[in-house]
Amino acid sequence: MGSWMLYGANGYTAGLMLDVALKRGHRPVLAGRNRDAIEALSRKHQLPARIFDLSEPNTVSSALSGIEAVMHCAGPFSATSAPILAACLVTGAHYLDITGEMDVFAHCHQQDARARERGIVVMPGTGFDVVPTDCLAAMLKRDLPDATELVLAFEAGGGPSHGTALTAVEGLGKGGRVRRDGEVRTVPLAYKTRLFDRDGEERHAMTIPWGDVYTAYVSTGIPNIEVYMGISPGTAKRLRRMNMIRPLLGLGMVQRFLKNKIRAGGPDDDKRRNSGCTVWGEVRNAAGMEVKKQLRTVNGYELTASASIGILDHVLASRPPGGFYTASQMMGADYILSLPGSQLV
Repeated sequence: MGSWMLYGANGYTAGLMLDVALKRGHRPVLAGRNRDAIEALSRKHQLPARIFDLSEPNTVSSALSGIEAVMHCAGPFSATSAPILAACLVTGAHYLDITGEMDVFAHCHQQDARARERGIVVMPGTGFDVVPTDCLAAMLKRDLPDATELVLAFEAGGGPSHGTALTAVEGLGKGGRVRRDGEVRTVPLAYKTRLFDRDGEERHAMTIPWGDVYTAYVSTGIPNIEVYMGISPGTAKRLRRMNMIRPLLGLGMVQRFLKNKIRAGGPDDDKRRNSGCTVWGEVRNAAGMEVKKQLRTVNGYELTASASIGILDHVLASRPPGGFYTASQMMGADYILSLPGSQLV
């Protein structure tokens, strides 16, 4: 089993991933910039620790010495992904993270040729963002190979994670995004709303600029893609009103104010166990043929932990060719169904 690093190991989601990893016999290097938190975690589990921030490229590269893979969990990934990925390309360590940020997926994808040359895997989005949706998209493409339209949607039980909330705030000033004729297009916030059925109950959802707008195209080649998130009609209306002041939402002082309102951490054990997620997928071809699927999973935090460590295990054991990968490209469309609590309904 190769030596790997868990960066941002003191975070909430990273803690769940560490629990899964330890049960599978892993002994990762714990890393991050918070010395007190990382060293306390290191003492608790008797694991090696490395303390470093991401401001100096040479420092980051030195910190990855002897590391075969990095599982990066310290968001916001718009600020932290590029420095660690750059160091991985220098040192030859595989790069994996749990982002859902479209711009991060795009940046990672742009490093595909360099990753191939270095023989390293570059795979952002190993968790709830975007494993279940990407796998569902690949299943639908398999069932309707000539699909030209893809709709994905999810409803996350227990509410969004701290990282997801930060991502949403950062995206306010950029507006929504969808894919049209193979190109990512900017659209208004809450561009579209629609209903999805869950156990005979209508669930309201709106379009969001989520990572699948980027990754599902890489996985399936379907040129028209929209992603929806379950949300109340009132929230969608408020977001639509915010389109009038959207340029202001990207200002630094506004971003700092909104981010300071987001509480770190996540749900307690009982809430995680008792809140699952629903994922919908639909494809349609030019002739109007349609295929739909619905997926149920455990809470997004739990899924991120099991999915990410499963992918890490696969990368370390199988040593795939270098390059950029999506979840379904690396693990296959049915990977999501191998994870605890995931099933088609």
